[in-house]
Amino acid sequence: MTAVDLLVRAEDAAADAEVAAAAANVHVRILSDLDDLHAAQRLFDDIWQPDPANRPMTAELLRALSKAGNYVAAAFDDSGMVGACAGFFAPPAQRELHSHIAGVAGRAMGRSVGLALKLHQRAWCLRHGVDVVTWTFDPLVARNAWFNLAKLGGVPVQYLPNFYGSMHDGINGGDDTDRLLLRWELTAPRVDRAVAGVAPRWDVATLRRAGAVVGLDRSPSGEPLPGRVDGDTVLVAAPRDIESLRKADPECARLWRTAVRDVLEPLFASGAAVPGFDRSGWYVVRRGGPE
Repeated sequence: MTAVDLLVRAEDAAADAEVAAAAANVHVRILSDLDDLHAAQRLFDDIWQPDPANRPMTAELLRALSKAGNYVAAAFDDSGMVGACAGFFAPPAQRELHSHIAGVAGRAMGRSVGLALKLHQRAWCLRHGVDVVTWTFDPLVARNAWFNLAKLGGVPVQYLPNFYGSMHDGINGGDDTDRLLLRWELTAPRVDRAVAGVAPRWDVATLRRAGAVVGLDRSPSGEPLPGRVDGDTVLVAAPRDIESLRKADPECARLWRTAVRDVLEPLFASGAAVPGFDRSGWYVVRRGGPE
């Protein structure tokens, strides 16, 4: 796609971003002022509740990223900053941005503030000649999987075991930090469909009737139940609420980490793709490709 084509697509993406921001009752803007960058650091600290010696993002680093021309933005409503996101460019030839961190304040959850931020990021990237954004997410967090795959149209492309090492904070709880690397191709038809709200929805019951096998299931008490992975389509369950589980039953949470890793990592290594995620908490994995 040429630079001119990207600019044309950027205009459409900007319109989508404005609609999303209005629906979330926020405005999203690029940050450069030091007070705003300190506010973003405080927001990230409130969300992750980290060890003060190991913050997920500092104002100083945000300042450097912003000055170097990377993406640093936040969403605001009448109460102040309610979401923030920062990313940095990959090597120039790749025309990619890696979106390192994004978070939404608890008081603004459920309003699609995260969607407004990501669509703002999409439009900004296209205006800057970037047509791919990548980021990592925890495969155990089902709501993030649904957002990334169904709402945004991203595609997981790699399983990364314990990618960041142990992170002793209020979200990760000291668990291994396995991650899926997501690739968001900003002009891909699947992304256009997802943003328009017309992306296909996956239904586990229908897939099972069509011959899909269950690689990982949930027991009635919420523990992982390994299954079989010899089908063309493999269904892999995620825990229903891993963040609550880490607090209520850390041992069961660790079982889920190992169980999901044992199924997904070999499937990715064999070349399988993850074209979708059922909202009830299931990854749809296909050996022949995403479609």
